Amino acid sequence: MLSYLADYAHLWSPLRLFHYITVRSVGAAVTALFIGFLAGPWLIARFRALKFGHGYIDERTGALGATYFDKKHTPTMGGLIIFISLFGSVVLWAAPNVWTVVALFVYTALTVPGWRDDYLKVVHKNKDGIRSWEKIAWQSLATVVALGILLWHPQSKAKILELWVPFFKEAVIAHMPWWLLLVLLYLWIVGFSNAINLTDGLDGLATGCTITVALVLGIMAYAAGNSIVAQYLLISYVSGTGELTVICAALIGACMAFLWFNSHPAEVFMGDTGSLALGGLIGVMAFMIHQPFTLVIVGGVFVMEALSVILQVGWFKWTKRRTGTGARLFLMAPIHHHFQKRGWPETKVVLRFWILSLGFALAGLATLKLR
Repeated sequence: MLSYLADYAHLWSPLRLFHYITVRSVGAAVTALFIGFLAGPWLIARFRALKFGHGYIDERTGALGATYFDKKHTPTMGGLIIFISLFGSVVLWAAPNVWTVVALFVYTALTVPGWRDDYLKVVHKNKDGIRSWEKIAWQSLATVVALGILLWHPQSKAKILELWVPFFKEAVIAHMPWWLLLVLLYLWIVGFSNAINLTDGLDGLATGCTITVALVLGIMAYAAGNSIVAQYLLISYVSGTGELTVICAALIGACMAFLWFNSHPAEVFMGDTGSLALGGLIGVMAFMIHQPFTLVIVGGVFVMEALSVILQVGWFKWTKRRTGTGARLFLMAPIHHHFQKRGWPETKVVLRFWILSLGFALAGLATLKLR
């Protein structure tokens, strides 16, 4: 919205600053941070008044869930703090185009099933939340509608069909069939949506890792939307995607505000309201700037968490068929609980995973020059 003020720079020259993505990105981050600090205490107080805590310790974690304090009464649905902060900031600072509209649509569309899942858990005391088919239906609908918009809009319909991978100077596939794009986009949206959901098991873990991923995606979005930088780095130039930098900046600000309340000992949990939507948002943005496989590197902690669950379940079922008794690769999955079982304090697990996330982020950035 504020980007339109640049059109009146002839009346007052400082208004030209609103034309620059860098200026608006800083504004978006600060605004999201400010909104989060304002909305956070009020929402947390409301959640507590409504008793929006799970009211139980997850059977999978047992005593780990109460290692330091009684988490069962800590309110959830904290993802609403991130949503309000990010959405309000983006509407204010980002210039609307097909890329920003699709990103916000996917984020909003996946917030709905996440909120419903948390609502069933905290209000109806249903440990299972929404049914699997309902969650898949929402994720599928968000993917199909997002792809439909991208294929329909003239600004995006040609570029979105290109498939780029790290270390290559040209698109590996210049014109993908729509069905292949649908499958890949679905895997990335659903995959990272569920991966962040699995990572969100310790105070501040998913939030801190999301900040590093958003920072790298913001740099890549700026590069992809700038023809000079894109040509220098030999990456895909996608006109208009620079505005996704503003969304990434708002995401950083919103997550920083939420981390203020979510740091150990947490005053509020993100819940599925936040984790499902954040995964879908970073997944679709990575595709729109032609960096889907780079996201696998940058989001290495999320990938590691998801793989630990897949390997744990797969190994257990395979050994049970062969020996009759299932064996486990890890003491517990997702893998952050494995290290808790080994005696690591929760804060040490979180800090070390943040360090890993920063390392993965730097490795992902390095791919921009290795062509």
